Amino acid sequence: MTHKDFILTLSCPDRKGIVHDVTGTLLAHDGNIVDAQQFGDEQTGRFFLRVHFRTAENQDRKALEHDFTQLGQKFQMHWQLHDAAKPARLLIMVSRQGHCLNDLLFRISSGQLNAKAVAIVSNHRDFENLAHAYDIPFHYLPVTPETKATQEEALLSLVQSLDIDLVVLARYMQILSAPLCEALQGRAINIHHSFLPSFKGARPYYQAHARGVKLIGATAHYVTADLDEGPIIEQDIERVDHAMSAQDLTQVGSDIESLVLSRAVRAHIEHRVLLNDSRTVVFR
Repeated sequence: MTHKDFILTLSCPDRKGIVHDVTGTLLAHDGNIVDAQQFGDEQTGRFFLRVHFRTAENQDRKALEHDFTQLGQKFQMHWQLHDAAKPARLLIMVSRQGHCLNDLLFRISSGQLNAKAVAIVSNHRDFENLAHAYDIPFHYLPVTPETKATQEEALLSLVQSLDIDLVVLARYMQILSAPLCEALQGRAINIHHSFLPSFKGARPYYQAHARGVKLIGATAHYVTADLDEGPIIEQDIERVDHAMSAQDLTQVGSDIESLVLSRAVRAHIEHRVLLNDSRTVVFR
């Protein structure tokens, strides 16, 4: 018998009976749970749940959503029901460093990510040929102080017209305005290097080398109006030493950035990330 896979995610004030009622609702619709993960945050008093379940192919989704709407009202839930098989539609933004873009495109084309890159947006033309090689429409939107507002309107128009699920800033070196960040809240991911201490501005790996840094890393987070301070999804680090040149640090950093961003994108499109105030719950 054919079947359909869904992923249910929810968060609500923590209280007794949530899991009982959720699983009971799934059973009433002949749902079979494949995987379930939960977390109760004692600090915020909120409960988080992700359930991957399977139903018959002819299961009435509207009836399922109706029952979860009632359940959501009972428990004050924020909930979403996702088609687990549906590829996420990505819009990828890049400037002049292409390591993260190239990594994502390879992972998508090789089936490692259940996603489709439907557009690449850049303020430079450096990777136009790469986009064409993958048969992905390339949108050149150069940004100056005078054109920034117009280009952001064009970007948002693309997001809406292409039914984009996630915007990925794959080393896009422009600061998004507060209104655009608000419009993309919870569906735009950025990647940046993370050092101790932190080095801002141009050539951060060269700055780190000059200071003798022993750890370099990367952070992927949701985009907010607070620059590089959105809810963190994924991080990683790598040890470096005195024998490594600034170019070596740059190469190691590029590898970490690519890996961390791909992990964050995977977590998001598999609906494993739930917002918890300024933090995230990331189910594995």
